[in-house]
Amino acid sequence: MARDQIDMTPLQSRDELVAWFEAGIKAPSEFRIGTEHEKTPFTLQGRQPVPYEGARGIGALLEGMQLLLGWEPIMERGNIIGLYDVTGGGAISLEPGGQFELSGAPVENVHQTQSELMAHLAQVREIATPLGIGFLGLGMTPSWSRSQIPVMPKGRYNIMTNYMPKVGQYGIDMMYRTCTVQTNLDFSSEADMVKKLRVSLALQPVATALFANSPFTEGKPNGFLSFRSEIWRDTDNARSGMLPWVFEDGMGFERWVDYALDVPMYFVKRGETYIDVAGSSFRAFFEGRNNSLPGERPTLSDWANHLSTIFPEVRLKRYLEMRGADGVPWGRLPALPAFWVGLLYDNDSLDAAWNLVSHWTAAERQALRDDVPRFGFKARIKDRYLFEIAKECLKLSHAGLRRRNRVDHSGRDESRHLEPLERILEAGRTPAEEMLDKFNGDWGGSVEPVYQEYAF
Repeated sequence: MARDQIDMTPLQSRDELVAWFEAGIKAPSEFRIGTEHEKTPFTLQGRQPVPYEGARGIGALLEGMQLLLGWEPIMERGNIIGLYDVTGGGAISLEPGGQFELSGAPVENVHQTQSELMAHLAQVREIATPLGIGFLGLGMTPSWSRSQIPVMPKGRYNIMTNYMPKVGQYGIDMMYRTCTVQTNLDFSSEADMVKKLRVSLALQPVATALFANSPFTEGKPNGFLSFRSEIWRDTDNARSGMLPWVFEDGMGFERWVDYALDVPMYFVKRGETYIDVAGSSFRAFFEGRNNSLPGERPTLSDWANHLSTIFPEVRLKRYLEMRGADGVPWGRLPALPAFWVGLLYDNDSLDAAWNLVSHWTAAERQALRDDVPRFGFKARIKDRYLFEIAKECLKLSHAGLRRRNRVDHSGRDESRHLEPLERILEAGRTPAEEMLDKFNGDWGGSVEPVYQEYAF
């Protein structure tokens, strides 16, 4: 979410929290596709992290983008920290270590996602290249240590940085060293939300394997194919994971509200100030028991902000957010929305995908999710390799996109955006394995070539 939402009406009842989600229900004809992607900036000279300050820093990049696009700046304490299109288009925001995020506009088809991406990259390049800034399409910074990475001037990140080491070993890495690509998709009813949430949660490891792209840490192989995915296994398990209760009877918006009420908060925003309430639950705040704000009740803004700090493999907001994929080079980015749209926006494919996963147990789903960062396609569930399941999913997605039949100006449907994934399955190995082969071969044991081959 690009900016923290402002609606200062105090909340009176749990029903209002449920209603906030219900407001996301849309007719299928109104379904949209939102794609968010993060990329790591680096200095073209020396391939170092880019600081916020200075004539060639991230702040200057955002100021240049503002002049080029005419978008509204998002300011915090005098610093530009993002931009948004007032006409309801996209937004640009900063992750903690300067990762540059485009939150795309809600579009009708994947062709539009690709057009938006190409326009964005051309715009960014126009401003970034004269500043000596390039961008990397990987799931994790391949060569920098934690201490090298600058901190962006956003109040919420200071609070999170202090809290993270208390709840897991990798939270700081997640904030400062990882990049993802996400797809946000709609639902037409509570039952439709539940079905899509279950299917996408169970199959998130498939996306993790197809997009696995973070095999290096500080210049060396780290033993994983998606270290970004491994990082999420020990970032903060009170707010992440595979949500086994989603598959239990009685799942719906209310059940998500009850979960979110008990997730520890990070902050409450009042004006420009972030108040550190890290570790106390929203439920306590809702009952007027927050020690930092005694007797005060949360507002709808507080609720929306809190929901944006929950990080499971699939997140429910007023849409569903697919969170299992590593950031990838630009040519593969539209493949993520294509993959999920084909599976979830076509009823036949959605039914078939549910049949594929409905007999998996919570323990089996968890074991698959635990194994996929290291083993990729070689992870197993029951007696099957993930590779076979990925092939089946791609077939279902392809069929779903063909039936949707949204064609571009040359008459091609959205299934063409799956081609990069089809090539990965033909090769039989994850992108990370391909990169490791290069590292051990042509690259001569150096990660430096990634700054050319995997740059935007």
